[in-house]
Amino acid sequence: MTTLSFTARTPEDVLALVPVLLGFVPHDSVAMLTFGAGQPFHARLDLPTDPDELPAAVDQLLAPARQHRVRCVLFVLYTDDAALALVAARELGDAFTGAGIEVLEPIRADGARWWPAVGAWDGVPPEGVAYDLATHPFSAEAVLDGRVLHGSREELRATLHADARLVTGVVGALVEVADDPPEPAWVEALVTRHARDGTVPTDREVARLLRGLLDGEVRDAATAGLSRATAREHVGFWTDVVRRSPEPLLPGAAALLALAAWQAGHGALAWCALDRCAEVDEHHPLAGLVAQVLTRALPPQVWDEIRW
Repeated sequence: MTTLSFTARTPEDVLALVPVLLGFVPHDSVAMLTFGAGQPFHARLDLPTDPDELPAAVDQLLAPARQHRVRCVLFVLYTDDAALALVAARELGDAFTGAGIEVLEPIRADGARWWPAVGAWDGVPPEGVAYDLATHPFSAEAVLDGRVLHGSREELRATLHADARLVTGVVGALVEVADDPPEPAWVEALVTRHARDGTVPTDREVARLLRGLLDGEVRDAATAGLSRATAREHVGFWTDVVRRSPEPLLPGAAALLALAAWQAGHGALAWCALDRCAEVDEHHPLAGLVAQVLTRALPPQVWDEIRW
């Protein structure tokens, strides 16, 4: 997978770009694209249907934008509710403009058509403008680069669901490794080797690994080979482990997947992994750390400072 570069010149380009950046097509969401910061980033939140909840959502987007000294933002509101989009766009515009951040004209989209979120634009009819992500060059280029564009966040999250057949195999192996706790060096070597080679660990290896991740020192060893250069491979490894994890032993693997996804620049997948971790342990220390860096939109290179 390479680092793709896109230049969006039209609303259709923007609507095709957002799923490439997020990894899925948003629904009932507000997406924010930032420009002019030292570390540009993108963000997505569920679009509140209750107007009383809008200020909190606005603050959640504004905080990292101010922290990173963003100069300009573009909002895309994904909803078929024009009135809701108008209220949200105005609150976002007022807050960001008040903070000295330029706000480009926001767009509303419902999956098939787009409109200006505020006011009217010359040449845009009341019924909106049809668009098709499937035929857009950005989508095609992303697929050719090996990126999977999911139809929704739910589809992306579903890629982390447990596979009952695979879980059963690991559960059976847990008995065999009950008296065989792994050393940190073994875990580091196992993760590095399978991530590098793209191979699948055995049930026994996964069972022993999961037991080891209950220990903080062993869990740290599992991150030894993780870097921005290897992150994609580590995402593949930990995705497989998460899908094979019995629920009580899930948190460690899910938190490590979130960490690898952040390093790979896939924030949406990282949040989905954190959601899975929280299903079992809402206070997992590594998951809490990853949640903080995602909320603050910290760049992956910060990991080089944190880990030491």
